[in-house]
Amino acid sequence: MNPLNQEPLLSLDALPDGALAEAQAVIDGESESLVVYRSGEAVRAWLNVCPHAGRRLDWAPGQFLKSREGQLVCAAHGAAFELERGGCVAGPCRGDRLRPVAVEVRDGQVWLA
Repeated sequence: MNPLNQEPLLSLDALPDGALAEAQAVIDGESESLVVYRSGEAVRAWLNVCPHAGRRLDWAPGQFLKSREGQLVCAAHGAAFELERGGCVAGPCRGDRLRPVAVEVRDGQVWLA
């Protein structure tokens, strides 16, 4: 556990299955916005930054767009990311990927790993 992040990112109960949420974390000494995604008991996280233009993915703080296919869609330019590994499958950064952040679930809370 990173000593700078003694607090959990969020409660697993606050993140319904298939949902996306925003969380704040200190990574390499910098405060960062994260996209957190839950799939069953698995939780994944990425920096809340589109690789296309370096802008946030959410259209409002913590409000993310999801396509009918269940992909995360960048609010700025429409890039679509699959939520298994964060790869861009459509849009201006096709073939690129979101920067992953390792997280784990412990005692019903999501923590930086």
